[in-house]
Amino acid sequence: MSTQAFTETARALVAGSRGLLAMDESNPTCNARFAALGIPQTEDARRTYRDWIVSAPGLSEYISGAILYDETIRQRTRAGAPFARAVADAGMIPGIKVDTGAKSMAGHPGEMITEGLDGLRDRLAEYARMGARFAKWRAVITVGADIPSRGCIAANMQALARYAALCQEAGLVAVVEPEVLMDGAHTLERCSGVTEDVLRALFGQLYTQRVALEGLLLKPSMVLPGSTCPRQESVDEVADATVKCLLRAVPAAVPGIAFLSGGQAGELASARLNAMNARFKARLPWALAFSFARAIQQPALEIWKGEQAHVGAAQRALCHRARCNSAARRGEYGSAMEGA
Repeated sequence: MSTQAFTETARALVAGSRGLLAMDESNPTCNARFAALGIPQTEDARRTYRDWIVSAPGLSEYISGAILYDETIRQRTRAGAPFARAVADAGMIPGIKVDTGAKSMAGHPGEMITEGLDGLRDRLAEYARMGARFAKWRAVITVGADIPSRGCIAANMQALARYAALCQEAGLVAVVEPEVLMDGAHTLERCSGVTEDVLRALFGQLYTQRVALEGLLLKPSMVLPGSTCPRQESVDEVADATVKCLLRAVPAAVPGIAFLSGGQAGELASARLNAMNARFKARLPWALAFSFARAIQQPALEIWKGEQAHVGAAQRALCHRARCNSAARRGEYGSAMEGA
């Protein structure tokens, strides 16, 4: 198996100051966001939404790759192009979410296991024929009084590693996403400990499954206090805790780390990413980038509200948030950009 193609793609995805756009919400998730804004929950509405995202003028200045959902990669834009081709023609690399979602884990109350390995080899080959050059798989880790358990971490990290091996067999970059949820009252220190345990387990499994680290990207959550924790640390404290954890657990062979936003407000996610790059970039072995979904798309979605007349303004809002995160990769983001 030659690794050159997917290692070059992995480097391209985190090159310069660009990042990934995760526009891969499942139909139920997308429908829920539409319902909150009075947008019809239909296949055509979802296609229209993804269409104006992909065609936003100038988006590729800040976005290197777009993660699509299964429904989307099988659709065509209003101009008649398959979505993967439209992404590529816009100057971005097309990717695809391949897990089938997190389900309750048997014998582990309150914990989840991500499914989708059955038939994955054939699905990856099909997605590659459609034009995808990378894939994504998300594992969900919940922090609670007695969780996460060792069994939950082990099962999810093994699944991530098996998925990554199949991706590389198909010539695709594997984006591995171990998300430690920010829901709960846990402290920053507890999140750091759990995140380090998860990452150590993940890379142990990746080694076991003979995955080439040069041909994958890590998509972790930042190290954060739980959303209901009484103490919410400063931007710099979050940056320090996150980078310290990653340096302990992520091998230097990994070309890039693209954070998920995980429910953070857009401006706060940008500020935290900016602090990491401003304070530590020169000392890090891997690029620190972004792979945000709501933190980039939500303001634009709230402007669009399903109305064609609002598409231009929504596209400008989308590019604004992408531009802010691109600046954060350079350590040049500031609140003044929001006023602009």
